[in-house]
Amino acid sequence: MCEGRKGLKTALQLVCQLLWVLGILVGLSGVYLLMTYKHSRLFFSDSYITLSCSLALASAALLLVSGSFGSCLSFKDSTFMQGLFVYLLFMVFCLESTSSALAYYRTTELDAEMAPLPGVFLNYTGSSQDPNSRAVDSAQEKFQCCGVHGYRDWLETTWFKDAGGLQVPLSCCNTTFPSCNGTVHQPWQLYTEGCQKKLEMSVHFALMLIIWGLPLVLLVEVTLVLIVIQLMRNPSYIHYRTLTVK
Repeated sequence: MCEGRKGLKTALQLVCQLLWVLGILVGLSGVYLLMTYKHSRLFFSDSYITLSCSLALASAALLLVSGSFGSCLSFKDSTFMQGLFVYLLFMVFCLESTSSALAYYRTTELDAEMAPLPGVFLNYTGSSQDPNSRAVDSAQEKFQCCGVHGYRDWLETTWFKDAGGLQVPLSCCNTTFPSCNGTVHQPWQLYTEGCQKKLEMSVHFALMLIIWGLPLVLLVEVTLVLIVIQLMRNPSYIHYRTLTVK
């Protein structure tokens, strides 16, 4: 009985470390999504996507707390603490499932979410004081893209025509060509993919990380609940010894 209980406590401590790992992964996915939105918020129609970030970060924090709390159970025998641990796991599941459901919904609405993106490119002025221009240059450099769907999108903009109709913004230049000056007569020196596709891929990747976190968290939590149930069914006993008076 004692050896079996010791094995359960060891298993509990090991599986709780998986909660820490999952907490870090879920937290990083939330931070990645938040940073992507922060640098490209002008391209989105609303800020509801940040709700997925907030829920993911809250879930990550609770995963870390639950992992630490569960590790303490491997050193203590308390039915109250075991019940509280199961309650924490339930709270984590609620947060994670809500975050995953919202992230899945956002993956189906990405096109509508990014409706303002073409307008931001059309309003490009090339001025460092213009928020639209800074957002466009930053996106093209970060995602290594050019235009909404490709460099030809720039040919229809007012900025391109006013600039002489010869070159696109320097942020379109592929970094492998140091001599690139943005001329449309040397398109091989420009990034070939459009920014809408690259941005969608980046956001979709972060959302999928949050979504796939749910089955992993659920698997670990079910394992932990089964271990705790076994510990509660096999409580430790205090052995008393009869004292004899001489």
